[in-house]
Formats: sequence, structure tokens, C-alpha cells
Amino acid sequence: MAAANLELFPPCLVLQDEHDNSHQHEHFRGGLTAGSYKFLRLFNLQSTKLFTCFLGIFVSYLIFGIVQESIVKGTYGKNDKFTFILSLVFFLCVFNAIVSKIILIFSKSHRDSTPSKMYAFSSFTYLFAMLSSNYALEFVSYPMQVLGKSVKPVPVMLLGVLVAKKRYPLEKYFYVLLIVLGVVLFMYKEPKETTKIVQAGEIFGIGEFLLFVSLVFDGLTGGIQDKIRDKHKVQAYHMMFAMNTWSCLWASIGIIATGEFYSLIEFLKTYPYVISNIFLLGITGAVGQNFIFLTIECFGPLTCSIFTTTRKFFTILCSILIFGNPITFRQMCGTVLVFLG
Repeated sequence: MAAANLELFPPCLVLQDEHDNSHQHEHFRGGLTAGSYKFLRLFNLQSTKLFTCFLGIFVSYLIFGIVQESIVKGTYGKNDKFTFILSLVFFLCVFNAIVSKIILIFSKSHRDSTPSKMYAFSSFTYLFAMLSSNYALEFVSYPMQVLGKSVKPVPVMLLGVLVAKKRYPLEKYFYVLLIVLGVVLFMYKEPKETTKIVQAGEIFGIGEFLLFVSLVFDGLTGGIQDKIRDKHKVQAYHMMFAMNTWSCLWASIGIIATGEFYSLIEFLKTYPYVISNIFLLGITGAVGQNFIFLTIECFGPLTCSIFTTTRKFFTILCSILIFGNPITFRQMCGTVLVFLG
């Protein structure tokens, strides 16, 4: 990805040249040479930026997860539920588009030459991936949803091979196998557990199917985005803005067609405090997405994946502690396998 020259965060690995001809330029207090001093400055700069990126991703998405679960899984009044997933995703895309546009305005970026039809199709799959994973929360626990989305590398790799003609080293397939085994351990239910679910009146299978659909669309989105990057060398924030803007368009068509918007207005009139939760969800999601792009720009996708994996693990722990979602020892072992992968 091409680096976005943001004023808030100076470009990575860049230090201001010092042209001081004084004695301090050759030898500093404490016996440090000029080269050693510059190395320490560089180390401190990178360490601070690394910690800032980690904190940005960890805190924003931890709050995002807690607020998202409280909105979608919460009970309002006597027995009302928040079922306006399309509208919720629309607002998230609006926040993401606004933040990325602000960054583009204050940064020196090249013109994006990507054809609109590529963004239109990619945003369609991107939107459906988000919709499917959010609708899944009506049928599965939040830890299950987070863990299910952690399997994203599997369809991304498979569809990357099929769509983008990419090749991966053998060890990556081993890691994918670990992820699959972990998910199987987590999702497997003993006969007694299954009976309890059926007796409780819950529909087993729909939530898992929606997570599968979400992963397929994630894989398609990743394959298309790889093609866009390879062919048009698009900058990260151009893609972030275009993808979310097109997603807003698709979502608004759905909201108008289904009449969901009017039902949402009535719901928010009854429970106005949900509005502040939606705003908090949108802000934390947009800030988190920005820190993800910044981490990839400065430290690469591997560091970013470590950060996001860490925060997902703690998101599951918070869900268990705050909302009382039960988890067995076998499911915890499956969770560990997924994050090891």
C-alpha cells in the first residue's frame, strides 16, 4: 500500500536531518555518538508509534465489540429487540466514509484511477459480509460470531487462489488447518447440548450459515481488492472511502425498499439512548479502521494481524465477563487453536 502522508502521524522511518556542526554532533553526553543518538531517536519514535497503533486498535475495537453486543443482543423495554441491522450497517459505512474523506483532504494523495464498477461490485460483497455477520448475532452468541469472523483467512486464501491467482507457502495452509480445527471444536455440540437448544426454541444452524455466507463474501471482497491494488496501485484511504461510499448507496436502496428506516425512527423515539450507542459504535469503528490502515502502512500486515487477533481474544473475554456468555473448556481450547492459527 502506498503511504498516506498524514499530518497527524509523520511518515514512517523518517527523521529530520540534523546539520549541526557543533561538538554535540560528533559526541553527545553519556558517550553516545551521533549515529547511536539517531538510532535511539528512531527506536523511540517507532516504539511510540507502534504502541499508539496497538492502543488505537485495541481500545477502539474493544469498545466497539461491547457496544455492538449491547445494541444487537440487548432487550429493550419488556421484550423489544433491535432488528434494524441494515440501517446499523449503513450508519457504520457513513462514519467510515466521513473519516476516510477527512484524511484524504488533509493528506497529499494521488488521484484514484480505479473504475467505479470495480468499487461498486467490491462494496456489494463487502456490505453483504457485514450484513450476514451482524444478522448472525440474532442466532448465535457474540463469542461465536467473533470466533467465526476469525476464520476469515480461510476463504480469503481459497478465493485469493481462485480469483486473484495467488500462491501461498505451505505453512500458511497448516495455520489454516489449525483455525478450522479450532472452529470445529468450538462449534461442535454434544447431543445433550443440541437437545437443550431445540427445547429452548432456538433455531440451530441459521446463525452458523450466516457466518459462513459472511466469510464467503469476505473472501470475494479480499480477492477483488487484491486485483484493484495490483492493477491500479490504489492508496488505502481512497479504497476505504470508495468502498464505504458505495456501500452507503447499496444500503440506502435496501433501507428504502424494505421500509426499515421508518420502523427505526419509531424505535429510536421509544428508546432514544440507542442513538448515542450507535454514534459511539460508528466513531470507534471508524477510528479502529483508521488505525488498522496506519499499522499496515507503517509496520506491515503481520503486525496488524497480531494486534487484531489480540483484541478479538480480549473481546471474547469481555463478552463472557460482562454479558455472561457461557463457554466450555472445549470451546476455550478451540478458541486458543484459532488464535494460534
